[in-house]
Amino acid sequence: MNTIYDVQQLLKKFGTIIYIGDRLSDLELMEEEVKQLHQSGLIELKDYQMTILLLRQEIQKLKR
Repeated sequence: MNTIYDVQQLLKKFGTIIYIGDRLSDLELMEEEVKQLHQSGLIELKDYQMTILLLRQEIQKLKR
């Protein structure tokens, strides 16, 4: 996991495509989806941690 695109591809593997039109809302919704996948045991801890880190970094960039 290196980019937001990688996160989108991970979600796509589980049939989830997120596009609201507002970048910040898209990222926040992706974060929620990743949390649900982890809680369901569908993704490993390492992938979960990397995706959350990437998403939160991107969210912070947008909020500045």
